[in-house]
Amino acid sequence: MTKTIGSAVLDATRQLALAGIEGAHLDARILMSSVLKVAPHQASLLGGNFLDKTQLERFGEVIQKRLSRVPVSHILGYRDFFEHRFFVTPDVLDPRPETELLVVEALKESCQNVLDLGTGSGCILLSLLAKNLSAQGLGIDISEAAIAVARKNAKNLHLQNRANFSLSNWFSNVEKQKFDLIVANPPYIHPNQLERLSPEVLKEPMMALTDNEDGLGSFKKIAMSAQKFMAVGARLVFEIGYDQGPLVAEILNTSGFQDIRVVPDLNGCDRMITCCSK
Repeated sequence: MTKTIGSAVLDATRQLALAGIEGAHLDARILMSSVLKVAPHQASLLGGNFLDKTQLERFGEVIQKRLSRVPVSHILGYRDFFEHRFFVTPDVLDPRPETELLVVEALKESCQNVLDLGTGSGCILLSLLAKNLSAQGLGIDISEAAIAVARKNAKNLHLQNRANFSLSNWFSNVEKQKFDLIVANPPYIHPNQLERLSPEVLKEPMMALTDNEDGLGSFKKIAMSAQKFMAVGARLVFEIGYDQGPLVAEILNTSGFQDIRVVPDLNGCDRMITCCSK
């Protein structure tokens, strides 16, 4: 059986849509482009061309994975984030567009020594270092598999000489030094909200999604110790849940931080919180 690229994408779009997958057409286009090894817009321009047997079989395989709710990034093995492409696996949180706002917020002031708590793929730290050519940074994570992913991304982006990664449960194994910027996208989803998440999100590391408490546990632990590792006037920038602004602000205020500011996303929902050490 032969099919054109356009008809195969259309058939796949219908299958994905019937399975309740949002963005079915975009997913089908992206997966087709990966099979053809071209950019998504080029796949559209080639719509009248016929797929060979190998390409058709491969496209069928990746569509079946997507129908099983495997995230597109896990099928491709990468996710584009901020200005770079990052290698990802099921061992790390999938970099998301809203987290790019954390990078934008962190870049509003210069920094030389950055600590990324719960680094995962390393996308936040590496994006910051790529924009600030004189900075260095440390990314820590409790997962050895995540650290391996972050190190691979640092090497891919030629940042391995300025980015270090190590195992640590928050600050437990961080050597005493002073950072002028600490960033974190900690697990902040309340356990009661997990059932509302998509099947794709639930394939990501659970420890990167929730603290299995009230969604605020990680903020409390970080706030309790962070100032010991911060230079005077250093900044702390968190990603937070859409309804957590006042709660996290109170945690930071109680811990002695100043200049606390909640930053909304493009939809007007709480998304980031930033503050300074004394």
